[in-house]
Amino acid sequence: MDYRPLGRTGVKVSPLCLGCMMFGGKTDLETSCRIIDTALDGGINFLDTANVYSRGESETVVGEALARNGQRDRIVLATKVHGRMADDDPNMMGNSRRHIIQQCEASLRRLRTDWIDLYQIHRPQSDIPIDETLRALDDLVRAGKVRYLGTSTYAAWQIMESLGVSRELGLNRFVCDQPPYNLLDRRIERELIPLAQSYGLGLIPWSPLGGGLLTGKYVRGEPAPEGSRYEKAAENRLWSRRYHDGIFDVTETLDAMAAEKDCTPAQLALAWTVHQPGVTSPIIGPRTMDQLEDNLGALDVDITEADRERLDAVAPPGGMVSPFYQADFGPHAFRI
Repeated sequence: MDYRPLGRTGVKVSPLCLGCMMFGGKTDLETSCRIIDTALDGGINFLDTANVYSRGESETVVGEALARNGQRDRIVLATKVHGRMADDDPNMMGNSRRHIIQQCEASLRRLRTDWIDLYQIHRPQSDIPIDETLRALDDLVRAGKVRYLGTSTYAAWQIMESLGVSRELGLNRFVCDQPPYNLLDRRIERELIPLAQSYGLGLIPWSPLGGGLLTGKYVRGEPAPEGSRYEKAAENRLWSRRYHDGIFDVTETLDAMAAEKDCTPAQLALAWTVHQPGVTSPIIGPRTMDQLEDNLGALDVDITEADRERLDAVAPPGGMVSPFYQADFGPHAFRI
């Protein structure tokens, strides 16, 4: 497998990252453990979760799986902090020192490990100074509880601000960011990808399949499949903004190209993200074993220059067909 450097850390990670958001929720313990074991057998060495996923249950499942298979030392284990962990306590969320250190200890217990390889701030928070957040994270690194630091869904200017503060104060800096990135939303190509390439940041895109929109199951003029995320899109403001007729110009081209390449639309969409400049390791989020096996097949799909040009024609570079990269970076902004 073509392992890639995580930013400028020297750590090598697989070209796909196993996202564990479904574990402990829609995916039960035994299935989750099988998915993790199969992913590791397939060469994946990078797992990503978050404290907020099923209010800690995802981390608990990951910890159990790694205890069972004894593979903790061979993987790069990532988790995140920011989201609300209790409805009745205003201090149980956000990027304050108090919350970060408290939740790091809780994540370590759930993950059944002594250290977290990559600890990420899940969303920016403009009403807390970045030096408050960075000092807390730096203390965790110096204490040996965290190896590296990252962000998720930060604007390019926010990452640039953090790098300046880290340099000024002599603190450990962020080494990567998790942005949403797929054929339907390519806006990070304008500023974030050039920033990452210039300053040695890894990029770990989430939602490379557009929340399922790029998997081939949605058809123009037909109702969304029963039980799918977008079946009741009209009832959800964010889903209704994403699910509209314009996406089908992209998906129909993707479907046709996948048929020509004898792969699935999901594999082609994922392979496109894997091979985009500046990308380190897109996050896959399988709910079932079949989904995992389909995702792993993306590593066998070649992307040619002609493929890029054909997809660029319907999904323009730097453009947006369906919004995933949100412009709302206000206090406690948290959107998936």
